[in-house]
Amino acid sequence: MKIIKEANYEALSKKSAEIIRAQVSENPASVLGLATGSTPTGTYEELVRMYKQGAVDFAKVSAFNLDEYFPIKKSSDQSYDYFMKQQFFRHVNVAKTFIPNGEAPDYAAECENYEKQVAESGGIDLQLLGIGNNGHIGFNEPNDYFPAATHYVMLDESTIKANARFFANESDVPRHAITMGIRTIFKAKKILLLASGAGKAEIVKQMVSGKITPQNPSSILQLHPDVTIIVDNDAGRLL
Repeated sequence: MKIIKEANYEALSKKSAEIIRAQVSENPASVLGLATGSTPTGTYEELVRMYKQGAVDFAKVSAFNLDEYFPIKKSSDQSYDYFMKQQFFRHVNVAKTFIPNGEAPDYAAECENYEKQVAESGGIDLQLLGIGNNGHIGFNEPNDYFPAATHYVMLDESTIKANARFFANESDVPRHAITMGIRTIFKAKKILLLASGAGKAEIVKQMVSGKITPQNPSSILQLHPDVTIIVDNDAGRLL
């Protein structure tokens, strides 16, 4: 587990974008696993800037999103489908994009199909992650076990409260989602996790050096052979 501490969010975003740029430059047909939320927004902005300057080309890249609320319309400005298009995909030339379908008539079939699509792609080369205050990665919430494959999940109350800031009211936050499972994430060749802000300091410490337990899903990353964690000074203050 490699830990990089940057001074602030801007520096964190530039560093993570450079790691992704290097991955695509080394393997132009890379399969990227991408995340949503406030933390990776700066990374996407930096990658868009690099693309417009000709420093990176996504023409052969495939991208799989970690998760999506369920049910939710793709057109909703709170869907992750909408987020990814607005923040990244509409600005660059990613060849193939995959996001779980929040409008699927059968969530179980959608989970199975998404897992199959990841496998058929050859697996994720580099998986970008954030981390929730409760240690969730993707929408893998604290549990009694590590869910393996892409699955339908009930969101933890702490996740709902944390995400309420993006909605008009907390009652508008979807209570369920489709997410890649821990095994799906863990099979990525490289993992890049970002954490910013003092509120993430304790869970980052537990992720890096705490007990490996499904009650803190991020702790499983201690066992992955190629994980890079980038934190700003606030998120890394307990390391």
